[in-house]
This record gives sequence, C-alpha cells and structure tokens, in this order.
Amino acid sequence: MQAGRTAGIPLERIRAALDTLPEDRPPTKRDWERLSRSWRAELDLRIATLEGIRGRLTGCIGCGCLSLQKCALLNPDDEAAGLGAGAHYLEEGPE
Repeated sequence: MQAGRTAGIPLERIRAALDTLPEDRPPTKRDWERLSRSWRAELDLRIATLEGIRGRLTGCIGCGCLSLQKCALLNPDDEAAGLGAGAHYLEEGPE
C-alpha cells in the first residue's frame, strides 16, 4: 500500500484493487503483477506529463518573456485562447 501511495495512486483505488485479491490464500507474485499492470498506463501518462513540464519549463523560462499570450514559440498569435482554459500544451504539446 505504501508503494502505491508513493506513486500517487489514490488510497481508494488501492483499497479497491486489494479487495480483488483472494481471501483464502496469501497473494502470489502473479496477483501483484496483475495489480501493477492495472496502474501502469496511468503511471506512464503521469511520467510523460511531468517530463513534458520539465522540458518546457527550461525553454519557456529561459526565453525571458514568461507570457503564453505573446510566446511565438509555443503560442503564436495566442492560438491557445481558442482551446479554452487549461494547460493544453502540457498534456498534448503544441501542434
């Protein structure tokens, strides 16, 4: 349970996963592998998002403008305004 909490998996999801383990025997390696596979895609997405943030922070802060409205690199002509509120480029990257 501690490993799941450290990875950022909500306790409610950990509890639900643990509830799927058999009650008549101790969990096996195969049981734990099944549980970890169920979280792998979520963790991979979280890692990719954090890596994207890390890469963009250096470039954006390094240019000195600190303005997404005026940024010719990530947001020319304030194109992101049409996407609505939120950090669209952190998840998808600019197109």
